[in-house]
Amino acid sequence: MLAVLWAADRPLPPGEVREALGGDLAYTTVMTILNRLDAKGLVTRVSEGRVFVYQPAQSTAEFTARRMRGLLEQVDDPATVLARFLDILEPDEEQTLRDLLDRARREG
Repeated sequence: MLAVLWAADRPLPPGEVREALGGDLAYTTVMTILNRLDAKGLVTRVSEGRVFVYQPAQSTAEFTARRMRGLLEQVDDPATVLARFLDILEPDEEQTLRDLLDRARREG
């Protein structure tokens, strides 16, 4: 459901979210999920007339970074996980990470 909202260029009402998902889910199911995402702070809900519209509370990059951080907090040895992560990066991704770390050191 978040992917549908990220792909949209504007906040969407539940009916449009349901359509974008293929229309297989019941409208009430879509509403329940959107309300739960709102309660968790993953989406924001705004009233537009008689209907609520929903939009992501954060970008895909922010969401993914927080998930990565959460996963690191769940392991006993984050250094080993990060080392293994580096092992599976493509050369251009590794260079991007090095550039970002260098920039953070200069600015930090």
